[in-house]
Amino acid sequence: MNLYVELLKKPVFTAEYVNQYYDNVESTRSALKRLMNQKLIMKIRNNLYTCVSGETGASVANRFQIACMITDSAYISHHTAIEYHGMSDQVFYYVYVSSKTRFHDFEFDGYTYKYIASKTQSGVENVQYSGGIRVTNLEKTLVDSVKDMDKIAGMEEIIGFIESIRKLDEQKVCKYLAEYRNQFLYQKMGYLLETFSTSVGITEEFYTFCQGHIEKSKRYLSNDIYQGTYNAKWKLIVPDMNDYKKNGVEMDD
Repeated sequence: MNLYVELLKKPVFTAEYVNQYYDNVESTRSALKRLMNQKLIMKIRNNLYTCVSGETGASVANRFQIACMITDSAYISHHTAIEYHGMSDQVFYYVYVSSKTRFHDFEFDGYTYKYIASKTQSGVENVQYSGGIRVTNLEKTLVDSVKDMDKIAGMEEIIGFIESIRKLDEQKVCKYLAEYRNQFLYQKMGYLLETFSTSVGITEEFYTFCQGHIEKSKRYLSNDIYQGTYNAKWKLIVPDMNDYKKNGVEMDD
C-alpha cells in the first residue's frame, strides 16, 4: 500500500482517519512522521494534515476545504462564503469559519482562520464533489453578512455583494431573519435591499414584513457613519455614501 496515494484521495485528514490503514496508534504516528519528513504531507494544525503536491510543493487542500475540517460542525460563512459564491472582487486573507465547537484562530499557508460562533445550521449546504466543503447558501450568506457588517466585511463590501445578486429567494431570507430575532437586522436588511438590490424575487411584501419587525429605535446604519440623512421608513441614519460612522448606537427620539 502506498499511504501517500491513499491520502491524496482526501484533501484534509486527521490521525484518526489514517488509523484505518494500521493496526495501532503508534504505527499511525510513525507513518505520519515519516511522510512529514519526506515532505509528502504537512501539518495544518494539531491533528489536521494535508498532502503536498508533487508538482507545486504546495498544499493540495484549498482554504475552503481546510476550514470545513477544523471541527465536525465547521462551515464557511460571511465574506468567505461570498468569495466561494464568486461574488467578491477582493481576496481576503481571513477565512471565516462558523462552528458550534469553538477553536482558537490560527494561521496556515498565508491565511488566518477565524472562529465565528454558529447559532444555527440552517442554510448550510454540503457541496457535492468538493472535497468536503460546507457553505452557507446565498440567502444565509446575505443575512449573516448584513448582521455582522461592521465586524467583518464592511458596508462597501456588503453593498457590492447585494448589487451582484441576480436572484434571491425572499422566503429563505425571511426565515433566516426570523431565526435571529434582531430588530436592527430587519432595519438594515430592508434598507440595503430596497436601496441597492437589482435582484429578481424581492416583492413589496418582503419590505412590509421587515417593517413589521421594526419598533421605535432609531440607529445609525453603520458605525462608520459620522453624519448622514434620516430615513424615516427604516428609522436609520444613512450615509451620503461617502461619509461613514456609528452603527448600532440607539438614538433618543
